[in-house]
Amino acid sequence: MSKITVVICDDQSLILSSLKLILQTDPQIQVIGTAENGQAGLDLVRELNPTVALMDIQMPQMDGIEATKLIASTTQTKVIVLTTFNRDDYLFDAMDAGASGFLLKNAEPEMLVTAVHQVAAGHGLLSPEVTLKLIQRGTGAGAGADSAEPSAEAQQLETLTERERQVLSELAQGKNNQEIAAVLSLSEATVKTHLSNLLAKLHLRDRVQGVLFAHRAGLIQ
Repeated sequence: MSKITVVICDDQSLILSSLKLILQTDPQIQVIGTAENGQAGLDLVRELNPTVALMDIQMPQMDGIEATKLIASTTQTKVIVLTTFNRDDYLFDAMDAGASGFLLKNAEPEMLVTAVHQVAAGHGLLSPEVTLKLIQRGTGAGAGADSAEPSAEAQQLETLTERERQVLSELAQGKNNQEIAAVLSLSEATVKTHLSNLLAKLHLRDRVQGVLFAHRAGLIQ
């Protein structure tokens, strides 16, 4: 089995070293480069083509949001954004930029390793804390929108079957496939099929984009 290659981008040397040490405890993960600003991180990703890039947000020369946008749009590398949640707008900007995963900087080491494996396998990753932020944002955003025109996302929901809408709604609450299957009395295989179909219909890349879509479409209440 080929190793998961990783580039780490963070302007704090201590955090950079800590992340590298944690990931190197897993024999299936290989850290092939580190960078201390967004521009250097982007250049390194384009040069080395890693499986995954860990990306801080607040960095000099180029911030992590812009770097994520360029990496997501011009390379095959998946990006996991590291956040401290001191700025909620950073989280949503990073989602828009195409990040495939979000992780708190104070997450347990095992969570970091799991996140890299999940994203490398093509699964978007949202921690429970991130999902809670989305739910809170969705609740606040919907309060004064009753008289507004339906969003483009809300109109796109009409293309989904009732069951696909149910799966998307449960996904938006942070549930994994097993939990969605239990709530809807479906098999996990059926949930995977519905999820794959709805992502294709909505032209979304992964679960993370699905949660963001649900937030904008008003499914998170």
